[in-house]
This record gives sequence, C-alpha cells and structure tokens, in this order.
Amino acid sequence: MARLIKRYENRKLYDTEASEYVSLSDIAALVRSGDTVRVVDNATGRDLTAQTLTQIILEEGKRGTHAIPSDILHQLLRRSEEAIDVGFEQLRSTVDDLVQSSFGRLRRLVQGPHAEELEELRGQLRSLEQQLSTILGDLEERETAADPSDANRSSMSTTDDSAEDDPEHVEP
Repeated sequence: MARLIKRYENRKLYDTEASEYVSLSDIAALVRSGDTVRVVDNATGRDLTAQTLTQIILEEGKRGTHAIPSDILHQLLRRSEEAIDVGFEQLRSTVDDLVQSSFGRLRRLVQGPHAEELEELRGQLRSLEQQLSTILGDLEERETAADPSDANRSSMSTTDDSAEDDPEHVEP
C-alpha cells in the first residue's frame, strides 16, 4: 500500500504514516528506499503524485544531483503514450479478472453445495402451492354447494311463514 503524503494549501507536505511534515528530499529518500508514495491535495483529494515526483526530478536536475540522463528523458517522453496504453491494458485486464471472479463466485453460489438444497426447497414450494390451490378449490366448491341449499331453506321458511300469517289460507 502506498504511503500517503498530504499536500496542504501552504504547499507543506505531511507524511500521514510518520505524522510529520516532510520535504521533497524526504519523499525522494522514501522512494529510493523502496517505498511507494501517494501525494494528494488535502482540500480536494486530487492525486498529485506524478506532479510531485516530476518536481523532485526537476529540482535534483537543477542541483546536478541524481540527474536523469537526457537520452532516458527522451525515451520517457517518446514512450509516454505507450506507457498510457500499457496502463489502460493492465486496467482492462484487472477489470476483466474482477468480473470473471465475481461471476465465478455467483456461479458457485447457485451451483455450489447449496444448489441441491435450493432445488429441494423449490420442489417443496411447488408442492405447497399445489396443495394450497387444491384446498382453495375445495373451499370454493363447498361454498357454491352450500349457497343453493341455504336459498331453498330460506324460500321454504318464507312460504311456511307466509301461509301461517295469511288469514285466508286454509290448509287441506
């Protein structure tokens, strides 16, 4: 993981790991010792690493210390576009690997050790749905069958009641 250096508005650089302010020379020493640094603007979060490392190279070149030979700088400028292409290719490859890994995990979840259990639960759910459908169908049939008999009973009681209430009605 890169060592985080924050750059403040006053141009001071702060090493968050060492909890102290550092100079460009200190950052150069960190890089030479094998550390990877990441310099960010404290206010915006913008990555300033390339700008800072370029500034270190420029300052050292002015002093004549650790100057990079001109032919290497020429090659660097000529190949900067190649480097960008390589960077994008690496990024694409990383994203492809991540997508494949995600699909692999998803496939293992669906087809893994729980796949049989999932299929068994699906079967049980289908069976319960069929049983529920049958029960609901039976209930509907019972309600339909019960309705006509209730209607006959109520019409018969209405007929009997009307006969008793009618004073002119004589039973044979």
